[in-house]
Amino acid sequence: MNDAKLAELQEKLGYEFEDATLLGAALTHSSYANENRRAGAISNERLEFLGDSVLGMIVATLIYKSKQKLSEGQMTRLRAEIVCEKSLAALAVSFDLGEYLLLGRGEEKGGGRKRPSILADAVEAVLAAIYLDGGFRPVTRFIKRHLAPGIDKLTPENTDYKTLLQEIIQEKPGQTLAYHIINESGPDHMKTFTVEVLLNGNAIGSGIGKSKKDAEQTAAKSALGDIER
Repeated sequence: MNDAKLAELQEKLGYEFEDATLLGAALTHSSYANENRRAGAISNERLEFLGDSVLGMIVATLIYKSKQKLSEGQMTRLRAEIVCEKSLAALAVSFDLGEYLLLGRGEEKGGGRKRPSILADAVEAVLAAIYLDGGFRPVTRFIKRHLAPGIDKLTPENTDYKTLLQEIIQEKPGQTLAYHIINESGPDHMKTFTVEVLLNGNAIGSGIGKSKKDAEQTAAKSALGDIER
């Protein structure tokens, strides 16, 4: 990637790198690195690993300081929603980050520049690059500016428990979640639904709601409570 493109992205990010090669590395997807190994290309996977830890710690600290009445479990759920793939991918889109990625030919043709998982991983890699370049202060400022505002909007009452449960389950490959209605009661205009959530066919939580969606959220919340214990 040429210097002009890197400078353009730095302006969007609001951070000027001392070592712009770190930003270039953060934008290098494994598909591109695999196709350009002889040229010395290295993927952003190691930066992504570091960025995930940096992001988690800083967001956890911000939640700890700003949400002093929340329990450990509630703080865990809020952190998970802030750092989830959906949130990070949305941040990437706001910076047009996909346009700056170095992708392999197959990933390029497959729409990799808009793939949420690739965008979220790139954000974590960029956070690591900022941290390595300038330390905790600039990366904390960046996270406060672009992700921390969401902390005040999130409470245990409006948390998307289904998404959080899915994020946790996906950390281990081969896991399957499913929601099944096990009971419906009441007249059509005032139905009550009972839903069970299954992990690999085994029930891990259940919930009741005035709609299928509400019942599924309650079931996911129940499952999260059991996982935390």
